[in-house]
Amino acid sequence: MSGLHLTQLTLSHFRSHKRAVMELDPRPVAIHGDNGAGKTNILEAVSLLSPGRGLRRASAQDMTRRPEALGWKLSAVVQSQGRFSEIDIVSEAGAARQVRIDGKQAAQTHLARLTRVLWLIPSMDRLWIEGAEGRRRFLDRMTLSFLPDHAELSLTYEKAMRERNRLLKDMVREPSWYLALEAQLAEAGVAIHHNRQHALTLLRDAQAAADTAFPTATLALLCDMPETAEEMRAALADNRMRDLQAGRTLIGPHRADLYGTYAAKDVPARDCSTGEQKALLVSLILANARALAADFGAPPLLLLDEVAAHLDAGRRAALYDEIVGLGAQAWMTATEDNLFEALGDRAQYLTVREEGGVSQVLQD
Repeated sequence: MSGLHLTQLTLSHFRSHKRAVMELDPRPVAIHGDNGAGKTNILEAVSLLSPGRGLRRASAQDMTRRPEALGWKLSAVVQSQGRFSEIDIVSEAGAARQVRIDGKQAAQTHLARLTRVLWLIPSMDRLWIEGAEGRRRFLDRMTLSFLPDHAELSLTYEKAMRERNRLLKDMVREPSWYLALEAQLAEAGVAIHHNRQHALTLLRDAQAAADTAFPTATLALLCDMPETAEEMRAALADNRMRDLQAGRTLIGPHRADLYGTYAAKDVPARDCSTGEQKALLVSLILANARALAADFGAPPLLLLDEVAAHLDAGRRAALYDEIVGLGAQAWMTATEDNLFEALGDRAQYLTVREEGGVSQVLQD
């Protein structure tokens, strides 16, 4: 299996980093420094090497370094599937970011041919107890890691739904206005639903086959969805009067939810302790990584922001063992370097310091 890892990462005017150059090898990357020093900004930069809006879902303008606001650039050399590729991502003066791969303009979706990136960040800690939107996004990130075309399907679906909702809010009753939009919604919606089910099957298989210190999560997709596009078109047409009253589309994959259970205890994830919920999330990220190692041919880049601080020493050591065993280049942050003790020389280390409003990256 050929590994996936970054051999170089350069940030220019990206958030708190005026300029940072990191030379890397395939080992996990342990990043430590004070709160606010700019550690998570490095992880965010790596997250942009995959399709989508990155781990903070920020606009290109929000990522530019202040007060200059000149725009920003990140460059990476990626070893993937036995070859090296150069990726440049640029935003000029807050404009939408542009991607170049080996010097040629490319769509964001092309990044998925070279990389797979998964992340676990503190804002996801409340995944099981907050709204369904966050769980759908979590599921779609996992689905996208297996099926890069899932992003394009989602965009098609969202655009058609916005147009249909506009007609509903304007109380347009003429059926002919809806037919083409509902055909698009049906085709994309059913494909999205099937993609999500496929991703959950891969995750279940990976969890079942794993030797892991983390608890297994039983996952179920809650969605009242027709199985075929033809059935979906008929359902949208039948539901049109109810949707008119609501002013929005009430059936489809945008109404789905992800239900999780702590398998060994048969307890809903939302009712588990904070520590158990975190352990379940770690378990799912590891399962996703294992499934990708088999599906993509290499484990993904893992971005784990402040994960070590929320695990006891035993679980922390187990996490590091599993990451190293998987062969993943995991980018991990912590405020204290002793949280990485169990990694020893199995990792490479970066220290991030903030001096005069500028982040400095030192390689140990």
